[in-house]
Amino acid sequence: MRFWIGARGADMGASATGIGAVSSGDDGTLVSEGVAALAPSPTWLAPHPRLDVVYAALEKAGQVAAFARVGEAALEQIGGTVVAGDATCHLAVAPDGSGLVASCWGDGRVVYVPLAADGALGLPGLAPAAEDPYDVGGRPTRAHSAAFLPDGRVATTDLGFDLVRIWGVGSGRLLPDHEVVLPQGSGPRHMVMHDSGRLFVVTEFSCEVVTLAEGGDGLWGVFSTVDTGAADGDTGAELAASPDGRILYAGLRGSDRIAVLRVDPEVIVPIALVDAGVKVPRHHVVAEGRLLVAGQRSDEIVALEIDEATGIPGAVVARLDTPTPQHIRPVG
Repeated sequence: MRFWIGARGADMGASATGIGAVSSGDDGTLVSEGVAALAPSPTWLAPHPRLDVVYAALEKAGQVAAFARVGEAALEQIGGTVVAGDATCHLAVAPDGSGLVASCWGDGRVVYVPLAADGALGLPGLAPAAEDPYDVGGRPTRAHSAAFLPDGRVATTDLGFDLVRIWGVGSGRLLPDHEVVLPQGSGPRHMVMHDSGRLFVVTEFSCEVVTLAEGGDGLWGVFSTVDTGAADGDTGAELAASPDGRILYAGLRGSDRIAVLRVDPEVIVPIALVDAGVKVPRHHVVAEGRLLVAGQRSDEIVALEIDEATGIPGAVVARLDTPTPQHIRPVG
């Protein structure tokens, strides 16, 4: 299996030069295949659902770029970049490939970018800015991620204002639907849209997993909140689900652990805390029965074997040095 690796480069004080390519060997080892495409700090990657195209958030530049696959482990940029906003940190592509949503941590901008039939980027449209529901003076807006919902709407998080914002999509732009206000200071960060119809949100500051569900009125709202068991000083990072949806994995930076939670029909239940095997587990993904974790501060990616019966990751079974990894994107 092959993975594209998003990373920080020189413009963010790190040494990566673009999108990396990594493969897993027959013996389970991780093998570097070099740089797939030169790009300045492509910290988040999102694939097109049908085309062999991947989109990169060029975080420091505040731009989005599109790349087409031109070989087993090579990418070539399609057209120019489009401006999204300060510290563009996350991209989500519509299931039908009609557009993508860029979230900008630096200035809170949420941007919809239409996509052409060949995957090329269209003209970006800026969504209305968020307003702080707690009216805390001087608190910044921090858009951090987006997820497409089953009914075609879009959810976005605002980590600074403790909001999950729900949008419709029409005429090449995002249309405000409603907002879900989370507890003050929780910091909603990343999301998983689950096959059960629930939306799971990991919070950066309170280190919880919040469950949102759609009510009979069509509104999404908070259903429950579960503590991950974080240590003092931890911050939440990534949230990922097992392929069968029965387990959630939440990254905790500080203690550098992974919280393991079981998804039951009505609730989620914490079942384990395991060592992430890296320093500052920025991102993780489940692939080939293993949990791959990007260590931002240890400049490496590791693979943890997952117990098939329990879903709990164990010891590190593979390790690969790679500069400042931020995102691991499986590509087959």
